[in-house]
Amino acid sequence: MGHSFLARKAIADLRDGAGGAAQDGGFARSLGPWSLTALGVGAIIGAGIFVLTGAAAARYAGPAVVLSFALAGCACAVVALCYAELAALIPVSGSTYSYVYAALGEIFAWIIGWDLVLEYAMGAATVAVGWSGYLVSLLASLGLHLPPQFTAPPGAHTAVAGVTGLFNVPAAGVVAVITGLLVIGTRESARVNNIMVGFKLAVVLVVIVVGGLHVAPAHWTPFMPANSGEFGHFGWSGVLRGAAVVFFAYIGFDAVSTAAQEAHEPQRSVPIGLVASLAICTALYIGVAAVLTGVVPYPKLDRPDPISAAIDVIGLPWLAVTVKFAALAGLTTVILVLLFGQARIMYAMASDGLLPAFFSRVNPRFRTPAASQILLGLLVAAVAGLFPIDLLGEMVSIGTLAAFALVCVAVMYLRHSHPETPRPFRVPGSPAIPTLGVLACLGLMAGLPWETWARLLVWLVLGMAIYFFYGHRHAQSRQGVKH
Repeated sequence: MGHSFLARKAIADLRDGAGGAAQDGGFARSLGPWSLTALGVGAIIGAGIFVLTGAAAARYAGPAVVLSFALAGCACAVVALCYAELAALIPVSGSTYSYVYAALGEIFAWIIGWDLVLEYAMGAATVAVGWSGYLVSLLASLGLHLPPQFTAPPGAHTAVAGVTGLFNVPAAGVVAVITGLLVIGTRESARVNNIMVGFKLAVVLVVIVVGGLHVAPAHWTPFMPANSGEFGHFGWSGVLRGAAVVFFAYIGFDAVSTAAQEAHEPQRSVPIGLVASLAICTALYIGVAAVLTGVVPYPKLDRPDPISAAIDVIGLPWLAVTVKFAALAGLTTVILVLLFGQARIMYAMASDGLLPAFFSRVNPRFRTPAASQILLGLLVAAVAGLFPIDLLGEMVSIGTLAAFALVCVAVMYLRHSHPETPRPFRVPGSPAIPTLGVLACLGLMAGLPWETWARLLVWLVLGMAIYFFYGHRHAQSRQGVKH
């Protein structure tokens, strides 16, 4: 007889299972606080810092975009604190999925897990298409030109008149290479990620320092341009709209929690990785935003490469090439972390029987979910090669906000249902802080267009069909699951 749709996992069993993972052929514990922080920074600093800053300044907030980044950072900080408490309390793979399973039950865990599959897959494919664009630009600046048919998805217009794209080979290729790296091992992947994160941080700091020497304070006047009469176009409403836009530049820090089962002392190292990566990135975002609006008049920043606009004013060609290399490194690490996180979430879902056992098999040699990682990599590579970036990007945001809101709810529920359970890290000011996180996420979700909600609904209907016909029937009603 089947178990309840609201069956919940016992926290004690989750923790015991995570503790024995390394001894029974499961994941190897190879990540410390530095690697986890680098994992978070690798996921956050990518398209956001290289693309969104200029558009948010030119269209919504003007130089006050630095306040937009600060507001978005504060909203994410609230969510990060909730993630830190849950990751320390339940140090297992699966991130939000595992937390919601313990707090709210199986059907809610399935909904959010299915949501995260979409978010991570579309996110990785979106960034891969952006990576392809930066590679083509960099090679062109070096005098090398790739065939336009193979650098754009089918139907996309290229720079050559009359030529349409057939398949975005660089986008699919980078996904394939990163997938191979992830199959080989978590420690090796983390080392490569650490190196690239170090490089792009150095370049971002160089941009801040060099750009700071060329700031013209007159460009910061007025700091907050007057509202044009339209909500969200300058003034305080523009700062709020800018915060909603750049919020998505922070997406990715939650991937740190997907690595909890592969971390040394996860109760300590995962909260450090979450909070430290978010703090570092917020400071860098604010620094870059201040420099860009101080070097270039904000109306001129509405372009896909706003940092290049500032470098053109400064007049350092070598820095322009270096920034493109840093952008490639930044986008590469985002793809790596998203593919890494997606495989771990599907591993957790398959371990519970909600997905086929194929996704929970750990390769005995590499100690990674190699087979499922390869399948996911092939699917994401195909999507990245066949679809344009704007279509892909539309599906990433709403799922992330839904997951963030449920994490905050899970903290409050578990505080009520398991008050006696030791918590190595506690969110200060609960329940006020988690409630604030829920309201912030719901407010941003309400501002998304109805088409985004419609696509999410279609995806969820498909997911619920899979759940009722397969997942719930195969879910393991093992000891420790509460009804």
